[in-house]
Amino acid sequence: MNFFVDTSAWSLALRRATLLDDPLVERLRRALESGEAVFTTGLVLQEILQSIRVPAQRAALVERFAALPLLMPDRADHIAAAEVRDTCRRGGVQTGTVDALLAQLCLHHDLVMLTADRDFEHMAPHIGLDVWRSSRP
Repeated sequence: MNFFVDTSAWSLALRRATLLDDPLVERLRRALESGEAVFTTGLVLQEILQSIRVPAQRAALVERFAALPLLMPDRADHIAAAEVRDTCRRGGVQTGTVDALLAQLCLHHDLVMLTADRDFEHMAPHIGLDVWRSSRP
């Protein structure tokens, strides 16, 4: 399985030691250890880094994330993300600009969204987004 991991999932995995038995964290760990494709984008990396205050920890995280493929949205992705947002709105789901873009990257690259953010589950049926759930392998 190929995953796109959003900020909420990374936050669980990196900062909350009390949730080490969380199914989402466990799935991310297995994906990383088994060599499954795990993608990120600059916005997610930026959000994670903005929450880290200690320079050494920030540098270590930048180094770790350097091993992950970084998806770069292009003009077509931004145009399609606007349509994602509009489709969700017409379906009664309010969607933020960044979430629409992240969902579009998943759709464009045929990735499963690994997230703790329930907003993506609300978006999924309207746009065909594949969101990992703990009942999946």
